[in-house]
Amino acid sequence: MNFSRNILRSSTIKPKRIFTRPDCLIHYGPRKKQPLGLLSSRAPSANPLPRWPPKRATAFALTFVVSAAIGTLAFAQTVHAESPIDSSSQSQPPLFRLDEVRKHGRDADEKWIIKGNKVYNITDWIPGHPGGEVILRAVGGPVDQYWNIFTIHKKQEVYDILDTFYIGDVDPQDLVDGKVPVEQLADPFKNDPKRDERLIVHSDRPFNAETPEEGLNSFITPDDLFYVRQHMWVPEVFEDSHRLVVELVDGEEKQYSLQDLQKKFKEHHITATLQCSGNRRKHMTEESRSTNGLQWEGGAISNAEWTGVRLRDILKDAGVQIDDLPSDVKHVQFEGAEAYGASIPIEKAVDQFGDVLLAYKMNGKALAPDHGFPLRLLAPGNVAARSVKWITRVRLSDEESTSQWQRRDYKCFGPNISSQQADWDATPAIQETPVQSAITSLRDVTPHSAQDSKLLQVYGLEEDSIAVEGYSYAGGGRRIIRVDVSADDGRTWHQAELLPDEAKGAKAWAWSRWRWVLPRQQAGRCFVVKAVDEAYNTQPGEYEANYNFRGNLTSSWHRVGYRAKPT
Repeated sequence: MNFSRNILRSSTIKPKRIFTRPDCLIHYGPRKKQPLGLLSSRAPSANPLPRWPPKRATAFALTFVVSAAIGTLAFAQTVHAESPIDSSSQSQPPLFRLDEVRKHGRDADEKWIIKGNKVYNITDWIPGHPGGEVILRAVGGPVDQYWNIFTIHKKQEVYDILDTFYIGDVDPQDLVDGKVPVEQLADPFKNDPKRDERLIVHSDRPFNAETPEEGLNSFITPDDLFYVRQHMWVPEVFEDSHRLVVELVDGEEKQYSLQDLQKKFKEHHITATLQCSGNRRKHMTEESRSTNGLQWEGGAISNAEWTGVRLRDILKDAGVQIDDLPSDVKHVQFEGAEAYGASIPIEKAVDQFGDVLLAYKMNGKALAPDHGFPLRLLAPGNVAARSVKWITRVRLSDEESTSQWQRRDYKCFGPNISSQQADWDATPAIQETPVQSAITSLRDVTPHSAQDSKLLQVYGLEEDSIAVEGYSYAGGGRRIIRVDVSADDGRTWHQAELLPDEAKGAKAWAWSRWRWVLPRQQAGRCFVVKAVDEAYNTQPGEYEANYNFRGNLTSSWHRVGYRAKPT
């Protein structure tokens, strides 16, 4: 059903999404798929250049997150993209030879790139780059061949941002047929897996899509409908040759094949929900202010049964004294085959009730490529950004991961703090997540339907009614103890039924499905839900008080509009 700013209208036309803005306007039917979204990030406080609008910073950030990660530049003749900058109004811009540009590569104090025939000094952007140091692979040369692959960046808003870094032109002596010679690169996304067409796509390259309604309305999310969050392309990894390296504090290493893990260690089964930190970000954008990042609605969350071996057991086998940890071991860092990195506190990693797995199966089958085949980390109860896919290295350390995704992303700031004011170093990375709930289904039921009449009998109803369902979840393994629902925009409340499940694990790592059925005559124009966990944490009513410019951990009351079908 539709996540848009609308009321759900009961009719024979069934909307595909129902996550809505809380103003509860009228919804008139299915929505066409929206244009693809962009990752976003604003300039850091260290940047002396003008502050940019969020959408412009968004596009430029993604430009280098994915394009710079392909590899170092080489030079050969090919067709290049049209230069985005019209410099006709600039008189006698500085000219730079290609040799001079090459001197401003990754080891130089100032980092330059070429786009078209223009030269840009992006030094001041690098500290705020969401993709971390992968951007350094592109400096010292042209990026045209990358942009020919990542066509999402060929937008005027991207060109406008790039123009703020313009310092001059390439000397005509180095041009071939009036163009900078560049190498044509192979498409790194050509081996990405085929995805289910029912997924709600926010970006193609890299691929990011949320779970549709049918996947959210079951306790276990089918593999092909599990939401997908990629920062780059899906790496090509082979089961037989894949190795996991465990690195101790003193530098000693121990290596494991997938077969080693499966044969040597006890297998465990855990039911756990993974939720992107940006789940419901769009709701914060619509109800408070603009946020930076993919505008996820309510489907950047899914639930599965995971099979693997405990990280705790692997660390012990590698020589870690897990019951008497050295004082200099504070974190466990993880690296993936596509250069992604993250970490969790050592206490979580070795907790016998923490259920941290090196997982190789999902819902009883080998992991799908989009979800980490052949091996991934599962840190249940923590934000999904810590569950590194295609894991290749586990490192014990006295500090958290130095990756961009740990240090300068996936954090929250106060509602008064802009991206330029954010103190990334002083702000802790997101680990456990707050209590969350959402409405995933709202439908009319009638005693005249054989299927509906069975449901109504369960609740002792014999009249036309409304069935409301959804998910509720709390991080840290905290159990959901109550779900409060309202049919009149929060003026009066009722308790939903928590549906039974067969979740596995030491704690409540999986979401709780809930249902509420009420006579249609009692329904107002706006339904609301909020959940309470076993520590009596609950969701805030409004969005502004919890606003953060990254739109992370959006968890305010979820509202869905309703208007009964005319009789």
